[in-house]
Amino acid sequence: MPEATPVQAAPGTLDHVVFGHDGLVPAIVQDHGGGRVLMMAWMDRVALERTLETGRTWFWSRSRQEYWCKGETSGDRQYVREAYYDCDGDTLLFTVHQEGRGACHTGEYSCFFRSFGQPVAPVSE
Repeated sequence: MPEATPVQAAPGTLDHVVFGHDGLVPAIVQDHGGGRVLMMAWMDRVALERTLETGRTWFWSRSRQEYWCKGETSGDRQYVREAYYDCDGDTLLFTVHQEGRGACHTGEYSCFFRSFGQPVAPVSE
């Protein structure tokens, strides 16, 4: 089982994160080993602090209006290896060790498994 490794934020770095009018910032999660983008979710300052302190990814669910730690119900946990913020401070990037089947709630390894170049399968009734 992978080990959670907290990320020590340098003094003042959290103050460079620009949260939107709703208090949220997009967080992109990328596979640490292969570089594949796994998912995007939302964080507020509390979720960001929890992620850095615990070494596990925490997000804010806009639909459920609650915090969630990735993998607590599915077992598909994410262990943070590196944490970044972009040049404008308005997007976060985490590289993670992905445990289990993957990051997507559909069972896919990545949430980005659909291609605009591929036809969409018809929905069965």
